[in-house]
Amino acid sequence: MEKRPFGATGHDSSVAIFGGVALADVRQEEANEVLDTLLDYGVNHIDVAPAYGDAELRIGSWMDEYREDFFLATKIHEREYGPALKQIENSLSRLRTEELDLLQMHSLTTEEEWERAFSSGGALEAMVEAKEAGMVNHLGVTGHTLAAPSSHLRSLNEYDFDSVLLPCNYPLMQNPEYAKDFNELIGVCKERNVAVQTIKSVAQRLWKDEEEQTMDTWYKPLEAAEDIKKAVHWVLNENPVFIPTAGETEILPRVLAAADSYRPGSGPSDEEMQTLVEEANMEPLWPGGLPGGE
Repeated sequence: MEKRPFGATGHDSSVAIFGGVALADVRQEEANEVLDTLLDYGVNHIDVAPAYGDAELRIGSWMDEYREDFFLATKIHEREYGPALKQIENSLSRLRTEELDLLQMHSLTTEEEWERAFSSGGALEAMVEAKEAGMVNHLGVTGHTLAAPSSHLRSLNEYDFDSVLLPCNYPLMQNPEYAKDFNELIGVCKERNVAVQTIKSVAQRLWKDEEEQTMDTWYKPLEAAEDIKKAVHWVLNENPVFIPTAGETEILPRVLAAADSYRPGSGPSDEEMQTLVEEANMEPLWPGGLPGGE
């Protein structure tokens, strides 16, 4: 699988990053099978969070033997200094490591939470302190709604973060306002050598009320291998980004195979993507700016 410089961190990360939320509610035996799949595809970057159920514990069990094989990232969702620092310490314990490669402020998009996190006594102070103490090597910020690009630009103007994470897929990027904000963010990140991670690359649409939710993701993902390949290749071809994998172990091998087969210029045309949208009934997850989950 292609490796790219992860911003200015000095690490070359696989274009597909393992989204640890897929391990939120699985037994260790199933988690270990996922590890084998990651190693087979050459995935060398893991993204997890304490909000993802038992995922940190499942990944932590890998670290005694495989810590050097992965760039390890987690997140904090607390916004105050004390609780945030405690959360960092807990994650280090759960992940069985003495230091994190990347610590991210989790899902920061509302004005109230931004003010709390960046004010005196806020979570940013705990993150910076953890970095200065050698508990963390790099810092980032994530967001999961239409407000993410503008929020990240504001955060980058406040602190020199090493990475950002936000949604990107073909239907979403047909929203002119979101595309404008997204591309503005990409431009700033290129200038500052900030790594960009894009989630929801294989999102199909929200689950319908009348249908059975057959996967653990809060949205319905694409399932056919060829559809996933087109969606993944389109995102990778549009921008120098990384794709955290969807939070569902069933389609993980298909997402990794799609990322593994990507080559520069192999992305589908807009016409092909429009056909996919029509045939798969793809829809934006935030058509009216409504907030979503992970």
